[in-house]
Amino acid sequence: MKNQENTDQSDTIRLNKFVANAGICSRRKADVFIANGHVTVNDTVVKEMGHRVKTTDVVKFDGKVIEVATDFVYFLLNKPKNTITTTSDEKGRRTVMDILSNATTARIYPVGRLDRATTGLLLLTNDGQLAKKLSHPSHNVKKVYQVELDKPLAKKHYDLVKAGIELEDGPVPVDAIHYLEESHLIGIEIHIGRNRIVRRIFESFGYRIVKLDRMYYAGLTKKDLPRGRFRNLTEKEIIMLKHFT
Repeated sequence: MKNQENTDQSDTIRLNKFVANAGICSRRKADVFIANGHVTVNDTVVKEMGHRVKTTDVVKFDGKVIEVATDFVYFLLNKPKNTITTTSDEKGRRTVMDILSNATTARIYPVGRLDRATTGLLLLTNDGQLAKKLSHPSHNVKKVYQVELDKPLAKKHYDLVKAGIELEDGPVPVDAIHYLEESHLIGIEIHIGRNRIVRRIFESFGYRIVKLDRMYYAGLTKKDLPRGRFRNLTEKEIIMLKHFT
């Protein structure tokens, strides 16, 4: 009987987790919605916190069917230099897909872009809805870069960047900037996602970027992820991204 119970539970998922994994809200908030009768299972209101649902159950939130896709995959790559952020390259150059070629059979693609010389965090997935969400300007996805210049950053340029400069395609708001003068290293935080934006900021003042590395992306960091390596996102990270605002 005990073995049968374990088998049954392995084929089910707690209702609050199902609602959270569907991208509706956090698991804690899901408990509140469930208690208030917003969730039905097979057209029956369920208010029991520990209720478990099967893959064959029809779960609705405020009358609309919600689903948890089980075939989505999510990878975080610490992109190395001289690697193209694309699914293929007609010139035969190395792409990020070459690095993940044996990771999955799913058709994954990068969320956003890093140019060939830029290193650092890149998310790859087959979850189109999440990719669209993270790429949309309205969500103000936080990105932090470490920049190494070919010469010291002048104080007047630092102040101009901090205040927000204007480029040919519009204003460039910078959320934060920090400069380590002795090493020419700059930490810059932005949320806009325009093409080559960090490079263009400093090139507009006549600097050449020696190294550009994305250290932080939408709550994800490079901790324990060496250059050129990748890993699966944790369940906690996936839920965090789905509820990203």
